[in-house]
Amino acid sequence: MDSSQYDSWAAIYDSVYSYVREDIPFYIDEAEAAQGPVLELGCGTGRVTIPIANTGLPIVGLDFSKAMLDVAREKAKALGGLDNMTLVHGGMADFSIDDKFGLVIIPFRGFLSLLSVEEEIKTLANIKKHLTPGGKLVFNIFLPDIHMMAQDSDVPYHFRDVVDPDTGTRYVLWNQTSYDNYSQVMNIRTTVEQTDGDAIVVRKLYRDFQLRNIFRWEMHHLLVSCGYQVDDLFGDFSRSAFDDDSTEMVWVASVAN
Repeated sequence: MDSSQYDSWAAIYDSVYSYVREDIPFYIDEAEAAQGPVLELGCGTGRVTIPIANTGLPIVGLDFSKAMLDVAREKAKALGGLDNMTLVHGGMADFSIDDKFGLVIIPFRGFLSLLSVEEEIKTLANIKKHLTPGGKLVFNIFLPDIHMMAQDSDVPYHFRDVVDPDTGTRYVLWNQTSYDNYSQVMNIRTTVEQTDGDAIVVRKLYRDFQLRNIFRWEMHHLLVSCGYQVDDLFGDFSRSAFDDDSTEMVWVASVAN
């Protein structure tokens, strides 16, 4: 895993992805049900970590990007400090923490940043070592999109417009994607256009990253083969049943007896 692809996002991540908020109440509910302690893998800038910490539950956030963790620390400092939140630099496949957790979460498709089956297996094995008896692993990934896989890599397509509700900053986001059928890895370039009130582009940034597609039954069998049982699969963060119209897979798993 290359930390640099996430380091370059740190300064703009919270603003560009300010539209991603619907998962936060879901993960807070899971944390409160588990009653802590909670481990979040791929915690980034603390988008989910800090709201959980604000409930008073103990949480450890781990990320491979030092720059993202620095942003999370600054955010926590601005809130007066969060004594129940610990941030750790490390990778999902090989971290080691001298504690066990009733809940491990990987929000916002963080599991897809593992670019090989070998990394996925190592990560799932490592998580098992850090779960308490009866503890849960909860994470979400998107359903592979055949249109994205067939995208002409030379042609940017409009992804969405974003207005940061906290700052009013406006962005237009464009994606270009090339897809490696053999490894199931998507190479994605996001063009971030920051615009002013007259819709004039005042700044343009390019950010490259990679994600690995995982299909529904592939994920199911990966969990089972790694010693987990699938407790639930939801199609959204309202806990709707997963069906033909779902675009999100929200997995709830525990260690098989």
